[in-house]
Amino acid sequence: MKKFDVVALGELLVDFTENGISEQGNPLLEANPGGAPCNVLSMLQNLGKKTAFIGKVGADAFGQMLIQAVRAQGINTDNLLTDDVVNTTLAFVHTDREGDRSFSFYRNPGADMMLRWDEVHQEMLGDTRIFHFGTLSMTERQIGNVTKKAVERAKSEGALISFDPNLRPPLWKSLEDAKDKMWYGIGQCDILKISDDEIYFLTGTQDINRGIEIILSRSNPRLVCATMGKNGSKAFCNGKSVFCEPFLRNDTIETTGAGDTFMACVLNTVLEKGLEALSEKELLEMLRFANAASSIITTRKGALKVMPGKNEVLETIEKY
Repeated sequence: MKKFDVVALGELLVDFTENGISEQGNPLLEANPGGAPCNVLSMLQNLGKKTAFIGKVGADAFGQMLIQAVRAQGINTDNLLTDDVVNTTLAFVHTDREGDRSFSFYRNPGADMMLRWDEVHQEMLGDTRIFHFGTLSMTERQIGNVTKKAVERAKSEGALISFDPNLRPPLWKSLEDAKDKMWYGIGQCDILKISDDEIYFLTGTQDINRGIEIILSRSNPRLVCATMGKNGSKAFCNGKSVFCEPFLRNDTIETTGAGDTFMACVLNTVLEKGLEALSEKELLEMLRFANAASSIITTRKGALKVMPGKNEVLETIEKY
């Protein structure tokens, strides 16, 4: 028996999201706890799973806010550290009328990049069923090496490896380096969640089936989930391909955290049913639950503190 269901390593930051206009006509920004790995863990906590986060924030007011928010979600923070020199990473999220986002980052450097291997509680990596990571913890050499060592340790201890590229072009000095790190993650993982934009970035094709075919020709993740926004999602597993329609809503305000919510629901299915014999019916149920949960988060500001619960997701499925 493992102590944790999922341990994640990576960025923890503040997402400043637009929230109205002041009396002076200036945009109001709301400081939302964020960062893809912790968003995933927060949703998993809501689904009754045991999680832990490995990372670093600044020893500043934003860092303290993030630590309190993560603890409040029930995520283990024994290996969430503070940096006395480098400040917490900040992201400013700009949303268009369709709910799509663009990002401005204050991370040159950010505290999440400062984690050292000798600061990692390596026993956590041997005491989890799944280890989850993305590419934002590989944008610089130091944190990239820490990430790779964590993947190696978790794999050697028998954990499943979960990977979400979560491509953010402004954080990369070179998009070729971003592509290289994405291929690394895909080559290491058992479970891959990848967006249609990321498939196009990696493979040069907008045909999802062809893009996944190219990915699987270079690596062998056992479960691949492709998210396509308003066009739904697909799962590829053991030669099976399943499509699920989206849950389109009129009350969507932004898409922050939608992919992370989806990822958590996929991992929840793997934790409960395993990877060996997922049927087409189970894959469809997984996608339907993940799509419904993701649709809920698009109606809320932020992600980490406002993830839906299981009953809310099931009610959404029944309603739609």
